[in-house]
Amino acid sequence: MNRTALVAIGGNALVIDGEPGSVPLQQERAAAFADQIADLVADGWTVLVSHGNGPQVGFILRRGELVAPEAGIEGLPDLPLWLAVADSQGGIGHLLAVAIDTALERRGLTTRAVGVLTHAEIDPADPAFSAPAKPIGSAMTAQVARLRTSQEGWSVAETSAGVFRRVVPSPHPQRILEADQIRGLATLGAVVIAAGGGGIPVVRTEQGWQSVDAVIDKDRASAVLAATVDVDTLVLVTGVDQVFVGFGTPDQRALAEVSATEMRGHLEAGEFPPGSMGPKVESALKFLSNGGHRAVITSLPRLREALAGEAGTHITTCDGDPAASPGAAR
Repeated sequence: MNRTALVAIGGNALVIDGEPGSVPLQQERAAAFADQIADLVADGWTVLVSHGNGPQVGFILRRGELVAPEAGIEGLPDLPLWLAVADSQGGIGHLLAVAIDTALERRGLTTRAVGVLTHAEIDPADPAFSAPAKPIGSAMTAQVARLRTSQEGWSVAETSAGVFRRVVPSPHPQRILEADQIRGLATLGAVVIAAGGGGIPVVRTEQGWQSVDAVIDKDRASAVLAATVDVDTLVLVTGVDQVFVGFGTPDQRALAEVSATEMRGHLEAGEFPPGSMGPKVESALKFLSNGGHRAVITSLPRLREALAGEAGTHITTCDGDPAASPGAAR
């Protein structure tokens, strides 16, 4: 689909690290993002939206754990991680849909947002299950992290100097179950909100689909979805306007227009760490290797300019580019 973009934002676009998870604040940030999406629709773009859920899914789990001592008395069921993912997908999807519909109506546009409860198939043998690495929930001090590990059995990692987060398995998505339906809605012109939180992880068994405890990386799921539904441009939103090589050194250089082959070379040279820009670059290359036309990495304030070609890092394939061949970005 020409002039179609999938915009992937993180869960921390609504909840900033170190900040209380206030619903009114999330609504305010959803409204600001919705204005940008409505502007894109007014510019003639068909837009799909995906979102992360790292902070929110952690909040949901923690609420369940805090009431666990009373759960038996109240008759409350256990809350598995996969159901917390589903809850967060629905909640964030609602916040975004209401905000986007409001912004569209304010501009006199009849387009509306449609949220699709989305499932992502994963491999039950994915090595991520034995190496939890996806941060969720709030940041913690070292003291609180030790307490949660000893008393709650959490897996915890130091995500930056002195900052600790709970971590859970994050397997790679193989396919999006509702891709055909999402494509149909996009073809009708809806702003489709899908693959929220990376999708609810499921595996296929002889008895049918089965949910599993994990949180899928939303950029990886977005790359799979965008390629499957023939989206022209994948936009991965991050905290910087452009991708840099030599970041933090005197030779630091921003990348504006770059081929997939060159970007893969930078990735393999270690320019993009796994806990930083690495997953976004990998996801961009995955999208291009599966037939995508353009991947853009930029910040939220520069979104409209980036899609106009005036900001961000643009990664494209060209004739004979080996990075564009199927499977090159695995």
